[in-house]
Amino acid sequence: MVRLSSCKVLAVIALIIFAQPWRPSLAEQPQAVNRGVVEIETSGSSGMSVRLVEDLANLVDDGATRRVLPVIGKGALQILIDLKYLRGIDMAILPTDVLEYAKAQRLYPGIESSLTYITKLHNEELHLLARPEILGISELKDRKVNIDLRGSGTSITATRIFEMLKIPVSVTNDTQEVALDKLHRGEIAAVAFVGGKPSPAFTSLKRGEGIHFLAIPVNAEIAAAYTPTRLSGVDYPELIPQDKPVETIAVGNVLAATELRQLPERSRNVANFVDIFFTGFQSLLGPGHHPKWNEVNLAAELPGLRRYAPADQWLQRNMQIAKTPSPEMLRTMFSRFVDERRQAIGGAAMTQQDKDALFQQFQSWQREQAR
Repeated sequence: MVRLSSCKVLAVIALIIFAQPWRPSLAEQPQAVNRGVVEIETSGSSGMSVRLVEDLANLVDDGATRRVLPVIGKGALQILIDLKYLRGIDMAILPTDVLEYAKAQRLYPGIESSLTYITKLHNEELHLLARPEILGISELKDRKVNIDLRGSGTSITATRIFEMLKIPVSVTNDTQEVALDKLHRGEIAAVAFVGGKPSPAFTSLKRGEGIHFLAIPVNAEIAAAYTPTRLSGVDYPELIPQDKPVETIAVGNVLAATELRQLPERSRNVANFVDIFFTGFQSLLGPGHHPKWNEVNLAAELPGLRRYAPADQWLQRNMQIAKTPSPEMLRTMFSRFVDERRQAIGGAAMTQQDKDALFQQFQSWQREQAR
């Protein structure tokens, strides 16, 4: 029989203890798991907002006192309802026109007074894909156009755009995968889809098939509600010639928060989230994160909706930092400015290479002015 000295016994016990990963006791686990958790509801798992929330989780989570929990919602209108009524949902990423739609239709009276916003986020573009024989959006009159599932962000945006253009269409509400198959078979005339360009939904399409994007004309009503933009050959080289960009509109998104003033613990968690998010925002603009972060201006305001108080307070303390665009954001803004100016004067679209060269000249000029 082998006997161990007391020192050796203690050493073996210590080795066993420290070889196990640390875990809180059973009594502590509920508090530990829930400590600092914030829940953010987003659109379906294939959407862009899920990827943005993943970036936020990687930024904010520290494994002990802070945690971001994504929740996959079912359609923009349902997410809006969940943000107001569903227990545990602290924040949600919503298209801005869904808020306008709910207000105009009086779907949930007073909902805008019970929500606040933390910051405006990225834009997502409206894609209108049509069969070869459809040459312009006006030719969709009384034709079948798929606008995604009822209550989705795409269905709301597409419905509003067709109403603003006074083009009556026969809508269908299939998923995008089913709708694209029906478009190929000729069962519908067009498919509407709102998503960040370039969208993976269209990467398998080839130019030779004849299916193409339709331009969205912008009138005064549309310009007041949406941002004019373009789809280009850089975004979809198989569908759009390099010298023939397609005019469309973009839908803004917002990170909204529910009313938390009567819920002190959740309010503290969200306030802590905002502080880490805003303070570390510049790191989201670098490699390894979604490029749509470069469109975000933390200080941008959303008329008609109150900003979440801790977010507003952070901006008041750090306004100069918040309003200074990053180099990538400045490059994106410069590129957009060039595109809009060329469009305004009827000039041909400038290649990305030419825009990069012009931007470098602008930076040189800017440095000269600072001397």
